[in-house]
Amino acid sequence: MRRRSRVLLCFALLWVLGIAYYMYSGGGSALAAGGGRKEDWNEIDPIKKKDLHHNNGDEKAQSMETLPPGKVRWPDFNQEAYVGGTMVRSGQDPYARNKFNQVESDKLRMDRAIPDTRHDQCQRKQWRVDLPATSVVITFHNEARSALLRTVVSVLKRSPPHLIKEIILVDDYSNDPEDGALLGKIEKVRVLRNDRREGLMRSRVRGADAAQAKVLTFLDSHCECNEHWLEPLLERVAEDRTRVVSPIIDVINMDNFQYVGASADLKGGFDWNLVFKWDYMTPEQRRSRQGNPVAPIKTPMIAGGLFVMDKLYFEELGKYDMMMDVWGGENLEISFRVWQCGGSLEIIPCSRVGHVFRKQHPYTFPGGSGTVFARNTRRAAEVWMDEYKNFYYAAVPSARNVPYGNIQSRLELRKRLGCRPFQWYLENVYPELRVPDHQDIAFGALQQGTNCLDTLGHFADGVVGIYECHNAGGNQEWALTKEKSVKHMDLCLTVVDRAPGALVKLQGCRENDSRQKWEQIESNSKLRHVGSNLCLDSRTAKSGGLSVEVCGPALSQQWKFSLNLQQ
Repeated sequence: MRRRSRVLLCFALLWVLGIAYYMYSGGGSALAAGGGRKEDWNEIDPIKKKDLHHNNGDEKAQSMETLPPGKVRWPDFNQEAYVGGTMVRSGQDPYARNKFNQVESDKLRMDRAIPDTRHDQCQRKQWRVDLPATSVVITFHNEARSALLRTVVSVLKRSPPHLIKEIILVDDYSNDPEDGALLGKIEKVRVLRNDRREGLMRSRVRGADAAQAKVLTFLDSHCECNEHWLEPLLERVAEDRTRVVSPIIDVINMDNFQYVGASADLKGGFDWNLVFKWDYMTPEQRRSRQGNPVAPIKTPMIAGGLFVMDKLYFEELGKYDMMMDVWGGENLEISFRVWQCGGSLEIIPCSRVGHVFRKQHPYTFPGGSGTVFARNTRRAAEVWMDEYKNFYYAAVPSARNVPYGNIQSRLELRKRLGCRPFQWYLENVYPELRVPDHQDIAFGALQQGTNCLDTLGHFADGVVGIYECHNAGGNQEWALTKEKSVKHMDLCLTVVDRAPGALVKLQGCRENDSRQKWEQIESNSKLRHVGSNLCLDSRTAKSGGLSVEVCGPALSQQWKFSLNLQQ
């Protein structure tokens, strides 16, 4: 009996030692840590396995990296301490500092969740594994700390770590140097501070010059990058270094900071006033994309705040015009330059980045925002638009009075690069932009306050009316020809009955028809029908259409073409 007890005791001791060895050697780590059944790798769903492989690999590699002294990983950054010192106090206007609702911005987590607004095909797409890393350049001036922090964190959180070489924050002489300096504690973030106000263009060039990666990514300071935003951009540039690519820019509401997906049917464009606008693709263009709705979109212009391009190509192409000030016109200039000098611009539907769109700028412009924008725009027009610049001056006559400085170095750059004429750009890149006839007296929208003369979709013998100006041409595009016809396509404004109150109709244009003759009077502020001496009037627009009435001071007779070509 005693011998049997000793044998059982030995077996028990060996069993305990075996279990201890198994646990110590790692064989039971999953059981010990999880408190349950160890999950067999072969039983894991393949998609889940891929995610585990990808995420754990990145996190493990990242956690094993040794951070430089004084640096922290973004999850460990103290958001409350950073944002808390600049929060809006009770009774203060939440829009005063940044022209968006800072109170709502400050409430949000630095890594808040946003909806994945990509097309389903993008979420199933595989990207190249050999993509180049990028330096992300973000310039700012007195940006709300919460918005700036979310921009930085969204880059780090939603980008593969190996593709972010660095984030370069260029502080354009903000009032509080700590806005940027404190963010320098975050991994991969470098902060450069200007010792005077330089503006967007010169600040971006400073950041680009300091960049260590072969690819540059420019972002505004109030953005939030979406899932897998970076890979599709880098892939296009890796395939062709002369591509300059932009994401679809989603909308972050300036009042409540709701994140809303933008349409994928838009391209960047402009009117002859050279103000950027979004153009809807033509029906033919939309139909051609039905088979591949996530294909890159060739765009005549980029918005300018968010884009990716090869660093060496950026330098070869002339960086930015360093004599442009503060903000404005730089997207116009770089868009013309890229296209005319052999490159291309694309919007990449599988890349989504949210942006806070504001109705006005929060910062000051030396000499006023209008003057600065006109100076910058004149520089772009004088260098790149050839004789077509005259349409800009017709649309914005006051711009002629704004000095634009010396452009000799930019003209020499254009010659050295062997760039194409602006006519090539209009014919091959932006054929949708209607070009006025040089002999026309006036062209474009015929405006009355915020409304414009509109065909209302009517054809021959239909009446015309007014509709809110949409700046998209179409039914609101008119020309006052040298023959004194007010013309839309092949239809002209016609006065059939020459008595006051008679409706104005659309009829086929006839060269010598006196019923179709009009002239501008009173400093081009009215349209008078030559045969009746009555003026175009909108007082009956709601009840039946536009009419002609006895000329007088009424606002319903005030009309202005967007371009007056014969001044």
